[in-house]
Amino acid sequence: MNITLKNGDLLQLEEGATALNAAQAISDGLARAAACAKINGRLADLCTPLNEGDSLEIVTLKEKEGLEVYRHTCAHVLAQALKTIYPTCKLAIGPVIDNGFYYDVDFKTPITMDDFAKIEAEMKKIIKSNLPIERYTLSREEAIALMSKYHENYKVELIRDLPDGETISFYKQGAFTDLCRGPHLPSTGKIKAFKLISIAGAYWRGDEKKKMLTRIYGTAFAKKEEMDEYFAMLEEAKKRDHIKLGKELKLFALLNEGKGFPFFLPNGMVLKNLLIDYWRQIHRREGYVEVQTPMIMTRSLWENSGHWDHYKDNMYTTKIDGEDCAVKPMNCPGGMLVYKLWPHSYKDLPIRMGELGLVHRHEKSGQLHGLMRVRCFTQDDAHIFMLPEQITSEIKGVVRIIDEVYSLFGFKYHVELSTRPENSMGSDEDWEAATNALKSALDELKLPYAINEGDGAFYGPKIDFHLQDSIGRTWQCGTIQLDFQMPQRFELEYVGEDGAKHRPIMIHRVVFGSIERFIGILIEHYAGKFPVWLSPVQVKVLPITDRAAGYAQELTDEMNARGFRAEADLRKEKLGRKILDAENEKVPYKLVVGDKEVEEGAVSVRRRGEGDVGSMKKEDFFALLKRENDEKTVF
Repeated sequence: MNITLKNGDLLQLEEGATALNAAQAISDGLARAAACAKINGRLADLCTPLNEGDSLEIVTLKEKEGLEVYRHTCAHVLAQALKTIYPTCKLAIGPVIDNGFYYDVDFKTPITMDDFAKIEAEMKKIIKSNLPIERYTLSREEAIALMSKYHENYKVELIRDLPDGETISFYKQGAFTDLCRGPHLPSTGKIKAFKLISIAGAYWRGDEKKKMLTRIYGTAFAKKEEMDEYFAMLEEAKKRDHIKLGKELKLFALLNEGKGFPFFLPNGMVLKNLLIDYWRQIHRREGYVEVQTPMIMTRSLWENSGHWDHYKDNMYTTKIDGEDCAVKPMNCPGGMLVYKLWPHSYKDLPIRMGELGLVHRHEKSGQLHGLMRVRCFTQDDAHIFMLPEQITSEIKGVVRIIDEVYSLFGFKYHVELSTRPENSMGSDEDWEAATNALKSALDELKLPYAINEGDGAFYGPKIDFHLQDSIGRTWQCGTIQLDFQMPQRFELEYVGEDGAKHRPIMIHRVVFGSIERFIGILIEHYAGKFPVWLSPVQVKVLPITDRAAGYAQELTDEMNARGFRAEADLRKEKLGRKILDAENEKVPYKLVVGDKEVEEGAVSVRRRGEGDVGSMKKEDFFALLKRENDEKTVF
């Protein structure tokens, strides 16, 4: 039989050959590196038989999907080890997550991280045994009977909830069997490097009314060296923790009186306003207008937009004058109302309407985390109303802005195109047209992208930008969503060149995403050492003696008058203490002044990370500071 490979070549195999046989026919090295296969676009085990005309891709651990299969197999090894050591425990679910996996388990006797050593030892035994991993399927009744026999009530519940006609598959390794969709590695011995990381509580199926289970987190990598690099990154991440640095640098506070609602302190407000000023500057340049819409609007508005049906559990509600209202979780419905305030012609389009809107979303308390996951945040939204023929050029314009912003901060990024999710609204034709338009724009930009099936917004497909920070972590921030639905639901119109009324097409987009979250990312990206233009305090003036205190204050006043942000440290402390405190505050420049500097009108300059860089005339330093501030230099 003939099989079509990823590069288009045909591979001839014996009837009944498996994906692993195909890999072996290509090369022994590929067969050793293989984690799973992709047959006709669907992930499958290497033992899966092939048929005439199948398309085949061998997936290795160098690819994301291969590493996910590797980690999922490690989750099963963890589950087998737990059942060996704690036979009475009951297994729930064990999915893959970013950089690892977890398993939720119901223990009769609670365990702690002190138990990890013996669990890992048992896992290593299972791996060393190199147990073959075999897939088989059962009917619903047989599957329920099997899991009931093993007293796995959580698995029984999962099976009962599977839709009719769903294939119910199991994976067996040695004496251990688990309910799983798969695929998996061909044997446990393929696992080379793993570690259990932490333990937490997790409600069964995320429901606070259900039992609290024990969640064991782990990670696994193809090579020990890669795992060592990962843990080194985690150690570096601890040093950069934005919650810790936010407190030390007096940027924001997290208080019990407002859980999930951060308090921005004076230094934090300087940083936030600088980002907003920069946002406004580039958007004015790009032809955007700015609006502000109400924070609370009627329930009927949210029903019309579709948010009530898709998002009401995350919305805060109230009554005003007897009418049901909601605090806005998103800005777009308000933007629809602004568009409808006056008639539009095709000559008016595109209209690029920006809004720095404060939105509120109810997040569960256990999901809150610093500025990364909050209950209110400033979304740097924009809604672009346009003609169908303007779609590609407008998407290109947004991509250009996003690229400019991320490049300024030193972020690399990759792009994903997210397609239609379940429970979305709109016709197949609209979704296909919107998805093809996004693909076309990305192709014209020659921007590589991955497809993220089923992860679009409920009203349209989207392009997501995942930026990479200075220690290699990725964060999803910018997004471009193409929407044919809301203009229809709100009956938006413009008068076309033909004199008839038409519906505009709409883009929803953000660059920062959440300004609060972006600040958290920046804190960790720069480890609190902001470039000059973003630093809440750009210069600290440090007099050596009381005689130089007056000159220090004069310098400070002059810099502040010129629009810089400077402070004088006039405390009766030794110079070494003042320098150390300014270093801990991560101030970019320290100016040391004594009798000599007073006499010469000079400053002795200390640059963050470099120490003493010499003496210069104060005007020369002001010019240096202005250049770095205006050019937004990063150091």
